[in-house]
Amino acid sequence: MIKRFLYSQKVAPYVFVMPFVLVFLIFWVYPLGSSVSMSFQKISLGQESQWIGLDNYTKLLGDTIFLKAVMNSAVYMICTLLILIPLPMLLAVLINSKLMWGREFFKSSLFFPALTSVVVAGTIFRLMFGEMDGSLINSFLGWFGIDPVKFLKGQVTGFIALLALATWRWLGVNMLYFLSGLKNIPDDYYEAASIDGASAWQKFRMITMPLLKPTSIYVLTISIYAGLAMFIESLMLWNGNNSPKNIGLTIVGYLYRQGIEKSNLGYAAAVGIVLLVLAMTINMIQLAFSGMFKKED
Repeated sequence: MIKRFLYSQKVAPYVFVMPFVLVFLIFWVYPLGSSVSMSFQKISLGQESQWIGLDNYTKLLGDTIFLKAVMNSAVYMICTLLILIPLPMLLAVLINSKLMWGREFFKSSLFFPALTSVVVAGTIFRLMFGEMDGSLINSFLGWFGIDPVKFLKGQVTGFIALLALATWRWLGVNMLYFLSGLKNIPDDYYEAASIDGASAWQKFRMITMPLLKPTSIYVLTISIYAGLAMFIESLMLWNGNNSPKNIGLTIVGYLYRQGIEKSNLGYAAAVGIVLLVLAMTINMIQLAFSGMFKKED
């Protein structure tokens, strides 16, 4: 009765939309506006805030530790894109193939790491890549006569450990995204291609990849942000936010250091705004190049 009355008064659409608008304003617009405002201030716990204009952003440009964090996050993002997009796509195509045995088992086993707590996973990988002779990776290297490696104390070896953790956790998730995209491709296309004598590679290149474009763009978009915003993995792998020579420091890690550890909230807010602008800029560029903003004829 009430619903019929609302529709008769032409107010129903506004009633149903208002809760979503309020949630958007309270949990996104207001925090974002507050962060932008804080980034132009000097804010420390127990002290009165001061408006300092662009000083925080100017300081960031000359902050070598922040630039190191940006470089680490950018390299991590690029490496994860190179691993966690083509590899899950190929695995999805393989598992989706009717010729593969035990498909459900492989899907479950590859997705299982995503259900594991990042705290537990980071601790396990820290022990695996430990510098002692008895650590798992060094024990494996010892079989080939290779001396123990201090993985977590070198820039390159540290990133190898970090990327191993990322691949182990997110390979199955991205694979499921691609599997869902493959389910939307009609089998008739492949049957017609087989009749025309197309090879497996030609089917993949001419049918699978073009029709998986929306899924690929989605995975690419979320992976860019996830790469730039990575923090917990690094925190657990190095057992804290102070890796040797900041080899594992990320943008979010530097935000945490300034905002939580040093209580420099205004400077931390500026770091967060830079991260937001950087992630949005990269994603807007890749969406533009992928043709997502073009109008369909």
